[in-house]
Amino acid sequence: MNRFSQELWASSLPLFETTRDMPFNRELAEGSLSTEKFRHYMIQDAHYLEGFARSLSLVGAKGWNANQVVQFAKAAEVAIIVERELHAEYFERFGVTPDQFATTELSPACNHYVSYLKATCAQESFEVGLAALLPCFWIYREVCTAIHANAHPGNPYSAWIETYAGEDFAEAVDAVIATLDEVAAECSARSLKRMHHAYRRSAQLEWMLWDSAYRLETWPV
Repeated sequence: MNRFSQELWASSLPLFETTRDMPFNRELAEGSLSTEKFRHYMIQDAHYLEGFARSLSLVGAKGWNANQVVQFAKAAEVAIIVERELHAEYFERFGVTPDQFATTELSPACNHYVSYLKATCAQESFEVGLAALLPCFWIYREVCTAIHANAHPGNPYSAWIETYAGEDFAEAVDAVIATLDEVAAECSARSLKRMHHAYRRSAQLEWMLWDSAYRLETWPV
């Protein structure tokens, strides 16, 4: 019998492939992505990770057992630490000052994604919130693995790529997938349907976040 995570992945495989092959990620692997687009992405990603950490905390509080509470509380802590360390280094390298970051609003796509995660994790059940969080772990890992495999020598974004293509992140993703499968095995058909919807919506928003950075998206009015 297939694990529920395999059903989720198969159901959104075309969407993942579209995300993996989109211009932003292709040019990131080539090292040809413009500094302006990468800087835009860095700032929005830093904003996103704070919202993601808050969402992890909301889900962790609903864990079915103590191990799950600890798992997602630690994941929230790691998200904040990675955000601070990685972005601090890259902000300095690419000329983003603390004031520039603080005064840059979340883009429409980033605001949508963060708002969706926080609302889902606060208002929905543990299992639905978990499904909504999974694409950020799983799709991000697979996209970065593909980028890492195709990265050109001397890529100016190599340190960024290696952070998310490394073993530590891969193990964290596997742990979240395992928890999702453990939980899904005890869920009703109605809950599984809602989990499918939450996973796909977040997968769509993953695409939108990268695409918005490529387009240098700002609020139109």
